[in-house]
Amino acid sequence: MSFEGLATIPIAERGGKVQLEHMGAPPAKGVNFARWLDGLPKVLAADSLRGVVAALIEAKRKRRAILWGMGGHVIKCGLAPVLTELMDMGYVTGLVMNGAATIHDFEIGIAGATSEDVESVLPDGRFGSAEETGREMNLAIRAGAEQGLGMGEALGEAICRLAKPEFAGACLQVQAYQRAIPATVHVAVGTDTPHTHPAAEGAAIGQATHHDFKLFCSIARELNDGGVYLNVGSAVLLPEVFLKAVSVVRNLGYPLANFTTVNFDFLQHYRPKANVVDRPHAKSGGRGYSLTGHHEIMIPLLAAILADSDA
Repeated sequence: MSFEGLATIPIAERGGKVQLEHMGAPPAKGVNFARWLDGLPKVLAADSLRGVVAALIEAKRKRRAILWGMGGHVIKCGLAPVLTELMDMGYVTGLVMNGAATIHDFEIGIAGATSEDVESVLPDGRFGSAEETGREMNLAIRAGAEQGLGMGEALGEAICRLAKPEFAGACLQVQAYQRAIPATVHVAVGTDTPHTHPAAEGAAIGQATHHDFKLFCSIARELNDGGVYLNVGSAVLLPEVFLKAVSVVRNLGYPLANFTTVNFDFLQHYRPKANVVDRPHAKSGGRGYSLTGHHEIMIPLLAAILADSDA
């Protein structure tokens, strides 16, 4: 086949989606993170990060909810001190945790260490058999259920009592409880190691986590008109919980529109993309973002940008 007759057009006529004004700025010594963000290319994920930062700053200004949904990896990669600083900066009004997040945080508080070597202990059945973790978490949940408390509040009270002083600063539940920041915990029975402990009581677990679902629905109302919900490291459970909460709030007649959602993860999965980033905004305005990267890099980076933006 000859290409002699192939039609071409001038590049000026064709144009391009990437222009000079989209180009990134070279790194400069002494530039703070807010200026660094401004120097990123004006395309793709860099623009998404700008959108998330702008939404968080606006939510804080308008005193709207900023809710952080977190999986276990967020805690066990050492981010509790960063999240505590974000609390003090006004960028966290509520925590939404799955069971793994509370387990890792609880263990950091009582032992200063967490995260088992699963491959080495699973063959003989020792995985998930830490006595203090299973006993104290279950006793706290049972006592909380008897008092009509949710799982988050019950565990927060218990870990404040049990955490060793030298570890308390790295325990997110201690820090949230001391600041009266609500923390809800959402579990599915059998997903978490304390459910295998002799002290586990299914009725108490169900009652306490259902209490927290109702509480989450209540605080999710404050996302309306400018709030932000961030899903960080939960691929299934919390995206499902979030979508049901959105539906409940709207079903009960409360307005829930024009808010921002974000999914942070090192892999983008179907359920967070659908249930957090896309579906909540159908016919209701607002915007969803997906940002891909390791939590131990992305969340401190976001915190640094926000700190410099506040300065």
